[in-house]
Amino acid sequence: MDDFTKKRIMKIMDGYTQSKVPAHLKSQIKITYKIRGNNVTLIEERQGYKSDIWVQIPVAQFRINEKNEWKVYWQDSKDKWHFIDDIEPNENFETQLTIVDEGHNGMFWN
Repeated sequence: MDDFTKKRIMKIMDGYTQSKVPAHLKSQIKITYKIRGNNVTLIEERQGYKSDIWVQIPVAQFRINEKNEWKVYWQDSKDKWHFIDDIEPNENFETQLTIVDEGHNGMFWN
């Protein structure tokens, strides 16, 4: 991912993560992201049961391919990522983020 694309994605994700959680829940839930190479991982964080430690739960991963298309992946219980073949690769990152945000038939949000 080139620097321009990375900065654009960071701006989109910063806005998304700041607005996703309602104000009255911000002490209980955080939405964050990580960029590593060509991958952007959307993460939900919750405070652990009877603990001050926050637990990270990966929600989805976006990967840009050689055609500059974003593909969406989900993570199984063994931490392995799988391409979601009924979400078409798309050059528009925001389109893919919207699909994940809307849940895609309950796949992403608990």
